Amino acid sequence: VATANAVSYCGALPHFADVETTSMGIDARALRAYADEQFERRDDGSLYNKQTGNRIAALIGMHAFGHPFDLDAVGALCDDLDIPLVEDAAESLGSLYKDRHTGTFGRLGILSFNGNKTITTGGGGAALTDDDEIAAQAKHLTTTGKAPHKYEYIHDVVAYNYRLPNLNAALGCAQLERLDTMLEQKRVLAQRYADAFAGSEHASILVEPPGTRSNYWFSSLVLDQESAEATRPTIEALHAAGLLVRPVWRPMHRLPMYARCPRMPLAVTEDLAERVISLPSSAWL
Repeated sequence: VATANAVSYCGALPHFADVETTSMGIDARALRAYADEQFERRDDGSLYNKQTGNRIAALIGMHAFGHPFDLDAVGALCDDLDIPLVEDAAESLGSLYKDRHTGTFGRLGILSFNGNKTITTGGGGAALTDDDEIAAQAKHLTTTGKAPHKYEYIHDVVAYNYRLPNLNAALGCAQLERLDTMLEQKRVLAQRYADAFAGSEHASILVEPPGTRSNYWFSSLVLDQESAEATRPTIEALHAAGLLVRPVWRPMHRLPMYARCPRMPLAVTEDLAERVISLPSSAWL
């Protein structure tokens, strides 16, 4: 929900797009077809939604479970629509798309250091950009908009106190020293899961898309469509046995505050939401 919330914090309105099954990331082909029907270019050169009249400001893609989405296809779509790509790489620290780190393809990328992420500082995260102007603006906003002055406190914009405390940063630096080890151990665990379910007729482990290297932040079990009704009973049974598994996140358009937001048909999203189980995925298992 953090991704949609970030849009709302800016006074904008999230417009939800469907995903594809290989990476569980944005389906560029389906979104392109939808954009051809629903979006229009106006005289000011900006892209607008025909139905709502809202300007389409950017495309935000999330690398789900650490698996990179198709950055070539999504990037090409953004170029054709002339809108910036923002990468939510909160889950994909250490993941590569064609040997390049996720979060570095768009105009802006973000990482998360929350307690459940690949490395943690106890909370917080980082913004990634090679745009000097955006970097300066972001840094200014994290310091409560304090203008430079040798002794006066002058603030020139409504801003935030979003700086990572030094103690938390020190924890993150120590974790970075162990990152390669943790990534390798998570891959070993993911392979053990994949091997365990290799002979299953009813479920399989989601694996990294071709041309990528996933951090396997979460190992995810995908039940086949005929077995979807077993998802909740399986989760309940595993919890009863002391094994903490989870369903995939509830789709955003099914949350009360986003129920009326514009969206393209979300058939794949709704289908996957009924049959994906996130498995215990600690690097130390």
